[in-house]
Amino acid sequence: MARPLRLEFPGAIYHVTSRGNARQRVFFTDADRELLLSILSGVVSRYGWICHAYCLMANHYHLLVETPKANLSIGMRQLNGMYTQAFNRRHERVGHLFHGRFKAILVERKSHLLELCRYIVLNPVRIKGSAKAQTWKWSSYRATAGLASVPEFLSTDWILQQFARNRSQAQRLYREFIREGLASRPWEELKGQIYLGSEALIEKRAAGEKHLKEIPRAQWRAAKPSLQRIFARKGKKAIAEAYEHGYRLNEIAAHLGVHYATVRRRLKRFEQAK
Repeated sequence: MARPLRLEFPGAIYHVTSRGNARQRVFFTDADRELLLSILSGVVSRYGWICHAYCLMANHYHLLVETPKANLSIGMRQLNGMYTQAFNRRHERVGHLFHGRFKAILVERKSHLLELCRYIVLNPVRIKGSAKAQTWKWSSYRATAGLASVPEFLSTDWILQQFARNRSQAQRLYREFIREGLASRPWEELKGQIYLGSEALIEKRAAGEKHLKEIPRAQWRAAKPSLQRIFARKGKKAIAEAYEHGYRLNEIAAHLGVHYATVRRRLKRFEQAK
């Protein structure tokens, strides 16, 4: 099975998750969690990341990071690699700790970044049921909400600026925003396994990669503009454009409300006229 495409470019924002191998715990003690955060702090500093949110659970963790440079993979290798080595030494273990590669979802700032910040810090509430975001020590919620000091590696300015200019007011509104978020399901809008964003973002970032054989079809198909968009902007070239983007002739025919053979004839005439 093809591995998910890893899109990396300057300024990209990702929701990153790493899970324990065979669903095993990756944190046994609070000291383990402190260790991962310490390593994360070094990675953020070394690679220039902006960490907007995080949450550590028992057998996995979440990060929401922005990469001014295209260096997500190298940073994650250092984070998970260093933590695995230290964890194994501490607990006298050997072998893999995390299940395969980390998972990274490309996030569009304008439409989904704030919602993902909320989703991440609400993980303890969703998973544990009785837990509360404000009492879970191992997430970015308390620091962002003004209930604890802000770790050196965490950036809270962008999130708080979405609510108010005054910091105290912004923190209060942020706490209200989190309380109202349990019903939120951002993954319902996930496209092509790795995108949370508009069609324009997907088309811009993945359309040029669809020739690579290792990319799953579901991912590069998600990069296609919709038929509505193609026919609105391409005029007489629209059928050829849609066909080049991977739409089947019967899909184009259904969109136009004509017979399959009609689309085939129009495409043939266009190609002969080139």
